[in-house]
Amino acid sequence: MPLCLDAQDGHARALSMELVHGCVQTPIFMPVGTQGSVKSLDTQDLYGLKAPIILANTYHLYLRPSHTRIAKLGGLHGFSGFKGNFLTDSGGFQAFSLRHNTKEHDQGIVFKSHIDGSSHLFTPAKVLDIQYALNSDICMVLDDLVGLPASYERLLQAVQKTTAWAQKSLEHHRQHASPNHHIFAIVQGGTHLALRTQSALELSALDFDGFAIGGLAVGESALEMYETIAHTAPLLPPHKPRYLMGVGTPQDLLEAIDLGVDMFDCVMPTRNARNGTLFSMQGKIAIKNTRHKDSDMPLDSSCTCHTCAHYSRAYLHHLFKARELSYFRLASLHNLHFYLELMRGAREAILTQNYASYKACMLERLG
Repeated sequence: MPLCLDAQDGHARALSMELVHGCVQTPIFMPVGTQGSVKSLDTQDLYGLKAPIILANTYHLYLRPSHTRIAKLGGLHGFSGFKGNFLTDSGGFQAFSLRHNTKEHDQGIVFKSHIDGSSHLFTPAKVLDIQYALNSDICMVLDDLVGLPASYERLLQAVQKTTAWAQKSLEHHRQHASPNHHIFAIVQGGTHLALRTQSALELSALDFDGFAIGGLAVGESALEMYETIAHTAPLLPPHKPRYLMGVGTPQDLLEAIDLGVDMFDCVMPTRNARNGTLFSMQGKIAIKNTRHKDSDMPLDSSCTCHTCAHYSRAYLHHLFKARELSYFRLASLHNLHFYLELMRGAREAILTQNYASYKACMLERLG
């Protein structure tokens, strides 16, 4: 993967990753498009947001409409119409979140479909083959994700499985991937720092294109998460991108950038939007509150998104209360714009060697 370190300010980094479907500049937040679609938005909305990469999910697309059907229809780019980059998760998180439908297997993970109850086996090779069929730009390996708190024995097992599966994944990738498919490993170990060290060093010895920090935001405190990131990030190769999976709040992103993380994804901006919580430079806005029903103000007077340029808080309050479908689009556009602009501001601050001041200012404004 062609990669350029454009600047570094402390541990905070600004990278440029050249992928087949366009350059991705970091720090970057990837909107979550689990089903090949960011909920309530279309591809033109994503272009308007200037989102260079979105996340789609192997597990869900394998079950419906199937990776083979998507492959016949031009891969994710042709099928969805989004011509930017796709990162696809391996299904490890779904094995965790739907664990009542899964069981251990010496070759991988056996699960029952949440759609029809049919039984399936995900192996390191199979999840990559699915991602190749989807024509993913960045493919994630199969990992063993554990909720917290967990015993040392279970966390050690997760580290051992994840390393073994990563080795099998890399061997398969070398034999079967095309040059436009890149592959990231996933560091596990919970908040046990010695196990994080073991996992990071074992995986760093392998020639992956990038490395993710997984297994966080699954039950630990924010302080425990930050301590784990601070410990893990320096152990990863400095010339490869670092991706913190499934995290999180704007404050979390700002802290993690300061600790050396480059890439993020989370359902928070779109899920919060649908549930009536909107982000602004003055803190969170609960749009359902009656104090907004007569307000002709935009959500954020400093925001340049489509929603703030055209609609008032009163109108959004009305749409939310009426459960109008247009609310979901307008709210999601605003929240994703907020996240992406936060990342663009962070990048500019790193380029100008001003990240500490930027972070402090943003944290103060966000409350």
